[in-house]
Amino acid sequence: MRDRLQRALRPRAGLPEAFQRSKPLKVRGRSVAWLPPLLLLIGIVLLDVNTSGRFRIISWLVLVPVIAAAICGVLGTVAFAALALLTYGSVDTQWPHQYQNGLPDFVLVIVGSALAALACSVRLRAERRMLHMRDIAETTRRTVLRPMPPGWGGLDHAAVYLAADSEARVGGDFYDIQPGRHGTRLLLGDVQGKGLAAVEAAAALLGTFREAGYHEPALATVAARLEVRMLRHNRYRGALGRDDGDRFATGVLVAFPEDTPMTVEVVNFGHEPPLVVASDGVRSLDPGHGLPLGMVELVSAPPPVLHVALAPGETLLLVTDGVTEARDAAGEFFPLRDAVTRALARDPRTADPYRLVRFVRDGTLEHCGGKLADDTTIFAVRRRAGGPRRT
Repeated sequence: MRDRLQRALRPRAGLPEAFQRSKPLKVRGRSVAWLPPLLLLIGIVLLDVNTSGRFRIISWLVLVPVIAAAICGVLGTVAFAALALLTYGSVDTQWPHQYQNGLPDFVLVIVGSALAALACSVRLRAERRMLHMRDIAETTRRTVLRPMPPGWGGLDHAAVYLAADSEARVGGDFYDIQPGRHGTRLLLGDVQGKGLAAVEAAAALLGTFREAGYHEPALATVAARLEVRMLRHNRYRGALGRDDGDRFATGVLVAFPEDTPMTVEVVNFGHEPPLVVASDGVRSLDPGHGLPLGMVELVSAPPPVLHVALAPGETLLLVTDGVTEARDAAGEFFPLRDAVTRALARDPRTADPYRLVRFVRDGTLEHCGGKLADDTTIFAVRRRAGGPRRT
């Protein structure tokens, strides 16, 4: 059952994370890309042979290598170009002299064939470059949003990331789980802005979290390290002349201490407070009233560390504003808490992290008609029986 739920969380076709390599036309595993241009050639010949001399379309054979250039390789395109030229010569000479298209149309087929072969070469080169760029984007995504094994850090977890840009692989949303010497910590956040600048900031924060979350005994110290990292990142970009304003990030930092298995510690950096989802209902955590990372200089005290009771079987649901700010056609926001409450009433098993993430993902996409206005991350975790797994 869990394997099926994990497969269900994989990106759907047509959604932002449906990021697949282009594949040739295949039937039962065999390429049939040659079939459309061949059928076109046969159709042109049959139509030309079975019509009167006043309706000659043999010059349409120039379309055969053009079609081949769009779906075949260079050799296939050249082969169809040669076949089109041979067919033209064979068919046209069978007509009486006064009905022959002759040399001008033959030259047209030659020129069209040469241009088709050139276009095919350019297309394949562009496809190779595009696939290379996609590989780079995928590597970047796995660096920022690294895959986590089941039970990582002693937590059952499930996550979905949906990019608002259908061609994007990663944006300003980030999350991670870090087991360490003092329990397991997790971080979810959303960097202000979009594009590569937001990705840079997310990568910087995650790098700091993975080190501080492992070594530091106090969650407040991890929070302070994240704040300093955001300020340093902004200064660094300013020194490079890329100062596009003080960038900030909202986020939620959570610790699962080993010595208090019924309690979690939470630091909220101006983010939507997590929901605690159990089979019997939903409750929101205290927002904590902290400011986003990068704004500590505006306040006299850092955000507080909240101690929250979390019973066995209760799941923490953390989302970015792509969920809470998803609008329907009438402009209404997605009612996350009410939707989850109704789902639990129908099926208490919705509290399972895999089921919960799938439900929120489907509900968000249905609410906004599949048109995401912002990058969207849905992350659900709960303690696993058996304790944390150390790195």
